[in-house]
Amino acid sequence: QVQLVESGGGLVQAGGSLKLSCAASGRTFTSYSMGWFRQAPGKGREFVAAISRSGANAYYADSMKGRFTISRENANNAVYLRMNSLKPEDTAVYYCAARGRELQIGVQMSSWYAYWGQGTQVTVSS
Repeated sequence: QVQLVESGGGLVQAGGSLKLSCAASGRTFTSYSMGWFRQAPGKGREFVAAISRSGANAYYADSMKGRFTISRENANNAVYLRMNSLKPEDTAVYYCAARGRELQIGVQMSSWYAYWGQGTQVTVSS
């Protein structure tokens, strides 16, 4: 099992940047593929990005490509989401997720992930 705790959210102006962090408990962090999702008020949970266990491969939702970067530091049991050129429509609660297998078809679906953090709020003002 793994426990996930997100941090780094906050209020930022449009065009600004934020870096979210997700700290994972346990000694087997390298066993987990990691993902970021977000959920805006009144909307479903939306895939943002995913990264393989080694960090060698990353996948993004089309609308995030070029603006968001997912990365991980296995030595520190952490995964990050760097968000640039933020827009008001990026306002949402951002969640970190994990599953104890390598990335495969389905990683864009929230149901693929077994473990979730509590989320961190990101608010982008216009």
